[in-house]
Amino acid sequence: MRMKLQQGPGLYKLLTSSGLLVLIASCIFWGGHLSFALDFSSRTPSLRSAQQQESPAVPPAEHGLSAKPEEVAHLFNFPITNSMVVCWIVACALIVFARFATRKMEQVPKGAQNLLEWLVQGLEKFMVGIIGPQLAERTFWFFATIFIFILAANWAGLIPGVGSIGWGHETPHGFRVTQPLFRGANADVNMTFAMALVFFASWIVWSLEEVGPWGVVKELFAPKGDVSGILKPLMAVIFFAAGCLEIVSILFRPVSLSFRLYGNVFAGENMLDTLATLVPGLGWLLPIPVYFLELLMGLVQAMVFMLLTAVFTVLMCQHEPEKPAPARG
Repeated sequence: MRMKLQQGPGLYKLLTSSGLLVLIASCIFWGGHLSFALDFSSRTPSLRSAQQQESPAVPPAEHGLSAKPEEVAHLFNFPITNSMVVCWIVACALIVFARFATRKMEQVPKGAQNLLEWLVQGLEKFMVGIIGPQLAERTFWFFATIFIFILAANWAGLIPGVGSIGWGHETPHGFRVTQPLFRGANADVNMTFAMALVFFASWIVWSLEEVGPWGVVKELFAPKGDVSGILKPLMAVIFFAAGCLEIVSILFRPVSLSFRLYGNVFAGENMLDTLATLVPGLGWLLPIPVYFLELLMGLVQAMVFMLLTAVFTVLMCQHEPEKPAPARG
């Protein structure tokens, strides 16, 4: 039996080509220009002066991974960081896989086509159950793409060589990489913040299309429920104040989304790095349990990001049920 995905080629093409390309291109552009890279030493006078006094021949002591991505190249004065390199590799791999899986669509899918259809159709059913079929038809391309990309980026950051191949120096405990060629894409707060900004812009468009400008204002400030008498003006004031707080909450959503994903991924990579260097000679053994935990965490964080963005969308775009007309005698 032909699967539902094959019955909607427009939605499928949007997910596998245009949707992914637009999302990744937006994230790469903003990720390269945002100034959220955390360079604590440049903001702490004591650390900065201490580093300036040290000899250039002796690298400063470092504990854990750097919170700031390293620039590995420049392209027309555009900085290329190691996290952007991994982002491009993951995006290209997903696009190539989607094209490979759909080069010869068959009535009975098998192999790569079967895997891709299973994944997309499963996500579609899951999202329809959360946000409804009408809203899912308009927004599914974003939620499915963001889930697949975040999951692939999180797992790509765990591939041996990511974070351990690059430039460095000798230490008493062996050679230590201080400027890795590759870095997990979501271990860079610029990347996660760029994805959150893309969602925020899309959320505004979806809200205006679904309920209109007046509907957005009513959803934020209008009193809910049937209130009459002296309580009506009082509830209007209360809901107006609650709407002002809701606006503040909405403005902070990109920050919370970005730092939640970045914090979990970056903390996991730091934990693996610490365990790998904790006991000399056992660096290959100690991180194994945490490695499998990070595989699960990568899946959970992709799901959490998708679910939070979906819930934020449905909370604003949901329609209130129409009140029945009063019966006439």
